[in-house]
Amino acid sequence: MPTPADRSTQPGQTGSESGGILSRLWDMVCHLGPEAIRFGIVGLTGVALQFVVFNVLRYAGPGGAGVLVDKPITAQLIAICSAAVITYLGNRHWTYRHRERGNPWRELPVFLLLNAIAIGIGVMCLAISHYVLDLTSPLADNVSGNVIGLGLGTLFRFWSYRKFVFTGNPQAVVRAEDPAICAPED
Repeated sequence: MPTPADRSTQPGQTGSESGGILSRLWDMVCHLGPEAIRFGIVGLTGVALQFVVFNVLRYAGPGGAGVLVDKPITAQLIAICSAAVITYLGNRHWTYRHRERGNPWRELPVFLLLNAIAIGIGVMCLAISHYVLDLTSPLADNVSGNVIGLGLGTLFRFWSYRKFVFTGNPQAVVRAEDPAICAPED
């Protein structure tokens, strides 16, 4: 009678060769884990840059008045665009460096569109919480916009950038760059 391990094998394979569900999950974590960490670092760098650019434009000047002290929306748009350029370059040249390069004239507009959708996801979370559910405290606004909205937007970005922007076939990665824990056993 075949065992569960035998049922999951292909003809000519043993249970250990077939890559059971745990093995496939581990392989996925080993592949996506380092990419997700790099993606997170690039994203946090973009957030920090956006924060700095916005505040410099609004408040860095004589008497605490920056060049755009009276134009918060303009300052925020400039800050978002600055962060978008940095995150595009960081993702293209670091996070997804193991993928074949695509045409940047195709990648960048798609990247910006998907980034705008992700921003919209965060705004919608805040709008639903604030205006539909009437949760209007500073804590509720921050949880809905900066925790739930940012989290869902980040997950959308990670998935959509891999699927639609940096679509080149993954190239062979130099073994020394892989985490030792994920290295195959000899």
